[in-house]
Amino acid sequence: MKLNYKQTVLIGFAFMSILAFWQFYDQVIPYILENRFGLNTFITNAVMSIDNVLALFMLPLFGMLSDRTNTRLGKRTPYILFGTIAAAVLMFVLSLFERKLMFTGFMITLIALLVVMSTYRSPAVAYMPDVTEKPLRSKANAVINLIGYIGGIFATIVMMFLLKSEKTADGTSVYSSNQSFTTVFVIIADFMLISVLIMTFFVNENAISHVAGESVGEESKNNEYKLTRGEKTSFALILVSVFLWFCAYNAVTTAFSRYCQKIWGVSVGKSSGYLLLGTLAAIVAFLPLGFLSSRLGRKKTVLIGIAIMTVCFAVAGFIRRETPLMYIIFAFVGIGWAAINVNSYPMAVEIGSGGNIGKYTGLYYTFSMAAQIATPLLSGLIITRTDWGYATLFPYAVVFSAGSLITMSLVRHGDCKPEIKTAVMENLSGMED
Repeated sequence: MKLNYKQTVLIGFAFMSILAFWQFYDQVIPYILENRFGLNTFITNAVMSIDNVLALFMLPLFGMLSDRTNTRLGKRTPYILFGTIAAAVLMFVLSLFERKLMFTGFMITLIALLVVMSTYRSPAVAYMPDVTEKPLRSKANAVINLIGYIGGIFATIVMMFLLKSEKTADGTSVYSSNQSFTTVFVIIADFMLISVLIMTFFVNENAISHVAGESVGEESKNNEYKLTRGEKTSFALILVSVFLWFCAYNAVTTAFSRYCQKIWGVSVGKSSGYLLLGTLAAIVAFLPLGFLSSRLGRKKTVLIGIAIMTVCFAVAGFIRRETPLMYIIFAFVGIGWAAINVNSYPMAVEIGSGGNIGKYTGLYYTFSMAAQIATPLLSGLIITRTDWGYATLFPYAVVFSAGSLITMSLVRHGDCKPEIKTAVMENLSGMED
């Protein structure tokens, strides 16, 4: 048994398309709302949270709908293909409203775009476990994450070269006023569309779902599978763990730039270097961690990742001035985060039957989105209502990260550790199809 890397990479093009969009959305849309339409920071943040709110009910809904879809294109591909086409069209319309400063049209189109993006995120993520044998899903997920980050990097490069920026008085880098964003909108939309078209034309979902074998294909026929009490408990513990570690990680990434200002007294711009290094470390670690889980098992690899992240946050909490040590800390945070993400999602979908992968995918991401809604509010409340201020950031992260270590250690299902001989032979086979 060995992973079809070429097929997995092509399936990852859907995730690459999605991450390109969100990288663009997170960087450009807030600026447009505040500087082109004059919204204050509070309203801008409220608008930027709409996607997370939509995700709470739309991700599990469309995950379940795609489980029950059966077309000539497959059950996930129609959502991905037509969703991306609709998103690309809406992005072009959005750029027209932005250029003409038509706020009502811009907001209506933006909300429609976020709804469309929510319709195919779960089907896109569920595609991989649909067509990948269970023991290989951690490796496949590592490949998917790596390809996805390429989309984010592409969007960043496009914005870096096509959008002019300037420095504010506090050292923050912002986009220059009175420049057109239309070209960037169009390029990102084209990239999304081309990526998904390549996936659609070169991967036949129905064919590979059949070839995947009994561990995937036959199971997918059984939508009536009922979880045992132990499996339900393990799945619930995984979801709680997801919520807890996202609370920890996102609290740090969201507030770290302000932490640098308040605690270290350095410019906001310097914080980006630490966060960037963490991201790069995660990218480099994805594939090795996929192979490591084949030897140790998914649960142990996740627990190692949580432990690394918890220790790093604890150490960072004692550092009160800028130091190169923080680069090492954030590099290990990135590695720990990669270990968690490569293996936790395969554990979640491992518990259910093949016919319910979309449902479990939606629930998994619902809990991650819920954390991303809750943690800025909760951590912000603690920061503003206590005497310690931003000094509470890393202790806050430690508490939630340590909590996820406890809940994840109680999980008893979802691991899938192949025999050592099988893993070694696959490693020796390299990157063959």
